[in-house]
Amino acid sequence: MSETASYQERLRVPLRWWAQGTMLVATLWLTLIVALIGHAAWLAWTVTGVVMAGMVAALRAYGGARIAVSDGWFRAGRAQIEMTYVGAAEALDAERTRSVSGPEADARAYLLLRPYLRRSVKVEITDPADPAPYWLVSSRHPRALADALNTVRTGNAADQ
Repeated sequence: MSETASYQERLRVPLRWWAQGTMLVATLWLTLIVALIGHAAWLAWTVTGVVMAGMVAALRAYGGARIAVSDGWFRAGRAQIEMTYVGAAEALDAERTRSVSGPEADARAYLLLRPYLRRSVKVEITDPADPAPYWLVSSRHPRALADALNTVRTGNAADQ
């Protein structure tokens, strides 16, 4: 099996989510400081610290999804499949992504979608044992991902 393309991407949350979360936590801190004036300011700082840590953990976990095409595998989030079972990959624009993930969706499909990424890649799955007919994967660079998948797929087909 020859592999001539590889691709890696991490679906990090946008900076504005971090800014909005920080402002929300700051508002909580201000509310607690005013409510506890002269009594237990340490409680306001403790609660705020715990909430901030929770927000950081949640945003890092949600933005930690990785997409990779390498070593004969396609990985998207927690799912992975051998490239021998990957069919044609198609880069979708925002409108087509909305259609494929909405009215035209197949309930059996594997979805790795992020609301802050409007474009995606639709990847056919050719494994007869896999119930998912396709994967729909959000990407900042859908053409590059589709090109990498199609390059590796056609290279694998030539080897067989």
